[in-house]
Amino acid sequence: MTDTAVLAPLDSPRTARRGAPRIAGTATAFTSNRHSQDEVARELVAFADPGFARFVHTSGVEYRNLALPLHRYPTLSGFTEANTAYVEVATELGARAIGSALDAAGIRPDQVDAIVVVSSTGVAVPTIDATICPRLGFRVDVKRMPLFGLGCVAGAAGLARVHDYLRGYPDHVAVLLSVELCSLTLQRDDMSIPALIGVSLFGDGAAAVVATGSERATANGESAPRVLATRSRLFPGTADVMGWNVSSSGFRLVMSRDVPKMAEDHLADEVGRFLADHGLTSSDISTWVCHPGGPKVLEAVQGAVGMPMHALRHSWESMRERGNISSASVLDVLDRTIAERPAEGSLGLMVAMGPGFSFELLLLGW
Repeated sequence: MTDTAVLAPLDSPRTARRGAPRIAGTATAFTSNRHSQDEVARELVAFADPGFARFVHTSGVEYRNLALPLHRYPTLSGFTEANTAYVEVATELGARAIGSALDAAGIRPDQVDAIVVVSSTGVAVPTIDATICPRLGFRVDVKRMPLFGLGCVAGAAGLARVHDYLRGYPDHVAVLLSVELCSLTLQRDDMSIPALIGVSLFGDGAAAVVATGSERATANGESAPRVLATRSRLFPGTADVMGWNVSSSGFRLVMSRDVPKMAEDHLADEVGRFLADHGLTSSDISTWVCHPGGPKVLEAVQGAVGMPMHALRHSWESMRERGNISSASVLDVLDRTIAERPAEGSLGLMVAMGPGFSFELLLLGW
């Protein structure tokens, strides 16, 4: 099943810009627990089999920030202790990321009308935004929209839902927060291939985006990138490709070998149809904001769409410097892309994939 959210069918990018929400500010936040891949391997190899080294050295990751000091992980008593740490660290990182993004946008906390929070690596009721919003000074009538379970695709999906909201409320301000603490899902008794890949690939962090409707003035004005259109794609019968198996011990990673193949087999058609709806082809896209799901995934995305070799450099750099931060990764790539200031009038495409199995595509305009 597919869903395309546009201003009107077959809008051109020029027409779509008129009512498109702006990305007014972005930011990321990480703990000070930063480690090289070799340091992580030395600490965790005690409860990993000898094959662990193979994943460590082929993951494309050189450094990661973790939720807790590295020595704490072997002593975690189980899901309860890990989830308690999740709530504490996620709240702190989330508040920092949102505060920095608001500063970048020149927007006060009490001017925020809605907040979307995405996360799939811990559970909190009330959700962490209930603590973050009062701490930062949000209004008591802020609309809260927490989304759980979208996994790696949630950063792009969350931005798409912010786009939808601001289309309906063009004078409003909305915030997207992604917090993922993947390391806290580590289970010492899980020696499966997906678990070992996860240990060698995933990192922790938070990312935030502040967006404004088309009728809301921003400090960066016309230079701010716009979200012109979005597309969602869900593949029925693929729920076992990626996700969590949730048990009394916590979250156990599910990651099929079919993940890169899904990109190889389906992404080109989805991108082609989405762009064709707006009179575009992939050659019209000069900026690619792709979730760094791992080396094989990035290679599959690049090969499927046929983009230039340098097109995914921010994705490769994000993965090398931070690891795969699940839903926060694509927003880290967005932050890096915006800092580089793509040329005025150029177009970009955000691409992410996740459990379901699903794609999210967003057309961006500078």
